[in-house]
Amino acid sequence: MTKRERIARILRHEPVDRIGVFEVFWAEIPTAWAGEGHLSCPEAIEDHFDFDLRRTSGGCAGTLLNMTARCASPEEMVEETATTRLVRDGNGALVRRLKHGSGAPEHVDFLVKNRSAWEEHIRQHLLDNGQYERRVDADGYRLMRTIQAREERFLCAAVVGPLDLMTPVAGHEHILVGMALDPDWVREMADLYVALTIELLETLFAREGRPDGLWVWDDLGYNHGPFMSPSMYREILFPAHQRLFSFAHAQGLPVILHSDGFIDPLIPQLIEAGIDCLQPLEVKAGMDLLKIKKTYGDKIALIGGMDARVLASNDLDAVRQELTTKLPLAMSGSGYILQSDHSIPSNVRYATYRYFVDAGREIGRY
Repeated sequence: MTKRERIARILRHEPVDRIGVFEVFWAEIPTAWAGEGHLSCPEAIEDHFDFDLRRTSGGCAGTLLNMTARCASPEEMVEETATTRLVRDGNGALVRRLKHGSGAPEHVDFLVKNRSAWEEHIRQHLLDNGQYERRVDADGYRLMRTIQAREERFLCAAVVGPLDLMTPVAGHEHILVGMALDPDWVREMADLYVALTIELLETLFAREGRPDGLWVWDDLGYNHGPFMSPSMYREILFPAHQRLFSFAHAQGLPVILHSDGFIDPLIPQLIEAGIDCLQPLEVKAGMDLLKIKKTYGDKIALIGGMDARVLASNDLDAVRQELTTKLPLAMSGSGYILQSDHSIPSNVRYATYRYFVDAGREIGRY
């Protein structure tokens, strides 16, 4: 069974030889493990562990779609220290980034905080047809598609969902206040971002061919719950998600949704919107792989849910217990791909992760 066949069948809950395997690593890990002699080069980490699924973005891959408003404008340096850079990006936001190591950028301030600023500074750039060619990494997509077809791996075109496109523009606080006070504005933003995403993907797929699936990043929650109530999700974001997922299905592509945080209350509506798989099931935020499998395992496939904190302990007995406790139920009836519950942090040793993957494949055979 090829990797492409395996993942496709898992997403359809069909019998397979074993579970699939996928992973995400902190940026420091590939370099460190290459320096220790475990990898030929940092870029080879996915090949080294022989993962079944790849994305066109994330990890060592570039960005498939550039959805920044001023996508052709270079970032403006505002302040630089020994460890950080403060820049104004193409969305007009002030962003502080670390020079070295992993970590989410810090959004310091936003040019857009309401509807009028959105319409003045952002909207017209997204509607500019002359920028469409600049927004798509067709060369990178073509190369990835060629390589993964040769290796018979399952390839997902990876895009950012509407909430995760809006928050770098205006910030979570202003977006969430907007959902409460001006829901039409936020709904219009979400619809425009999804319409642009679909238009870009339609053009790309027509020219270069389709991938095997669509991967959508859209963080809908934090460690205490979703960012919005289920009713607010239904009113504002559900229509945009449903449109994007329906487009994917019309192209014959299953949809894998990535969302960090505790989003359990939104899962029924996400299924209705059209997701085929949910990832990464963040344990430390309260997501419970076995509970979700029992409740929704006949409707969606799952990726993740293995506590990265256990791997960070570098205790191989604890790692095996994590696998033996969760895998038998998670893999029952197909529909499961092995991954940590977020990404592998820099304090995980190579030998620990190697054991996790090898033991997971051993336990995960049908």
